[in-house]
Amino acid sequence: MKHIITILATFALPISISAQTFTVRVTNPSNQNRKDVPIVIDLHKWVGNRISSVLSAEVIPLSQKGNVWEDSVLPSQLDDLDGDLVPDELAFVTDMPAQTTAAFKVVCSSVSSQKQFRPRTAAFMKVWDRKYRYPYINSIEYQGRNEPLATYDAIYGHGAQWESELVGFRVYMDHRQSIDIYGKPTPQLILDQTNFYATREDWAAGRGCDILFAGQSVGAASFRGYVNGQPTYVDSVAARGQRIIASGPVRAIVEVTDKGWYYHGKSLQMRQLYTIYAGHRDVQVDISLAGEAIDNETFCTGVQKIELENEGFLFIDGLAGSWGKNVPDKAVEDWVEGVGLGVYVPAPYLVSTKEDSLNYLTLLRPHNGHITYHLAICALMEKEGFRDAAQWFAWLRHWREQLNQPCTFKISKK
Repeated sequence: MKHIITILATFALPISISAQTFTVRVTNPSNQNRKDVPIVIDLHKWVGNRISSVLSAEVIPLSQKGNVWEDSVLPSQLDDLDGDLVPDELAFVTDMPAQTTAAFKVVCSSVSSQKQFRPRTAAFMKVWDRKYRYPYINSIEYQGRNEPLATYDAIYGHGAQWESELVGFRVYMDHRQSIDIYGKPTPQLILDQTNFYATREDWAAGRGCDILFAGQSVGAASFRGYVNGQPTYVDSVAARGQRIIASGPVRAIVEVTDKGWYYHGKSLQMRQLYTIYAGHRDVQVDISLAGEAIDNETFCTGVQKIELENEGFLFIDGLAGSWGKNVPDKAVEDWVEGVGLGVYVPAPYLVSTKEDSLNYLTLLRPHNGHITYHLAICALMEKEGFRDAAQWFAWLRHWREQLNQPCTFKISKK
């Protein structure tokens, strides 16, 4: 499950970047064990103006026996969020037993590291190629005057894709910007092989498949405008783009941008980040918006009502879920998949909730130009997964509790 990490203390450090070392102490305040808790460190606060010299970092668990460092290194990654070729954040994940504190030694270095870790997340984007080579790309931006289907079809897989071993996602490269989802019977990284185009042979071989038909709904917590009481697509933009920010052992991050979005008579600038961590089936969505009186604008997300045998709920605190079956590919009507969807909107961004014929909706409002919410999915095909709506909904309620009682961490100079 996904846990928000709260920084409890920060202060400036003198820099000796050849081996800048500090200690991170992580605390799990809850009475529940937590696996793969994400820890994200803002390097600007700890390395300062020498940050451009950081080429590698190591995260080493601190032994419980005094100050002896354990002879092991946790998987971690350095991520450049803004594309300036300088690392901005260090990320790693760790298991945290209930009501415990664990310490980690972090060493930032100006020397490149040859260590490689088994990837547990991935993100990529490919362009459609008439010679069927489908080259990888890091980013793409289209002029807004393009017909939406042209931008959608120009990307192999129809948009950027990202995954953990448990679940997979893509975001459509058009005005819908819908989140589509991929189910897996067993944990694995598979999207680079199937590209959301799984065949019956892939399914039979245990490679999973696309499991959702969104239609005109919000699908799996896609971000939407909200006009005249209805969700709306991101139409009328000057430019729209996608970028792969991170694809590493610990987390994958995909960016979606919309420049000059004409919304309620105003021109808005929007940046969306979709982040998934190793061991997680949930995604954190961070949206930055700029424009006149932007904190007064209303947007929406939510989860769709599943096409067949839908069961769902919508709580006033911003948690919504659905469960059912559907036909993801309307060209193959006998291919039915079971799916569970969930979304949670924290209180600072929640306006209200609303149910319509297609969706369980949560209405959103920016706080200081920012919105954060969380989405989660499951597939009935998972061999060790959820078997019915009751199990899935219970997980969603537990997930919300963990999001509202995050692990915390403190950083100190070592």
